[in-house]
Amino acid sequence: MDEITFHTRLHRPGTLVDVGAHDGLITVPLARLPGSRVLAFEPLPPAMARLRAALGDAHPNVECIAAALGDQAGEITLAMPVLDGVAQEQWASTAKDYAAHLSARVDVQRFAVPVQRLDDHTIADLTGLKVDAEGAEYEILRGARATLLRCRPVITLEVEERHREGSTWSVPAYLDALGYDVLFELGGAWHPMSALDRATMQRASPDPAVFEASDPYVFVFYALPREHAPAMLARLQAAA
Repeated sequence: MDEITFHTRLHRPGTLVDVGAHDGLITVPLARLPGSRVLAFEPLPPAMARLRAALGDAHPNVECIAAALGDQAGEITLAMPVLDGVAQEQWASTAKDYAAHLSARVDVQRFAVPVQRLDDHTIADLTGLKVDAEGAEYEILRGARATLLRCRPVITLEVEERHREGSTWSVPAYLDALGYDVLFELGGAWHPMSALDRATMQRASPDPAVFEASDPYVFVFYALPREHAPAMLARLQAAA
């Protein structure tokens, strides 16, 4: 199971939000779903430029928003490591700074970017939410609390201990309090969050110069509104 397949299988017409849209890997497939409107949030300027270029005029149902999401509106620092002179855009984060990993190989580039709350967009028909924010997931969900309670979208999240220690506990706990079941898929089987063995499934280096991770490495999680979770899970399992 991947995020695009998940959102496709459980798609309902309405608004889809892509947080950390980068250059449109998931934004574009979401925009192709029938009856969809997509809000694509991307705070990193070069990534936003590529996203706009990738969309062109072919996807008028996508609104690109050059901002991060969080639990307070204003401005925030986005830190991006640079490894051997190459920007590591996939590691850009508003939740962490890479100063501890500075070395002859690693530098850090920082951007002052706008930060918004999803709740302030007053979306009435949110049906799907994808979050990829390198440690900022908890604040993003806090800033979306009213929207999640009102709209009950399905959610995909990338959550990694290497980006924020304790996040694989705090993020699912917050969603649980909002009435969501959080699951992960491994080898074709679906598992509750309680089955995640962090020592063997979530071990990875926080240093952008060290490419080390456990096998398997489980970092994509799926959240279903509890009142619809059995039926939705059955659809996902039948599709598999």
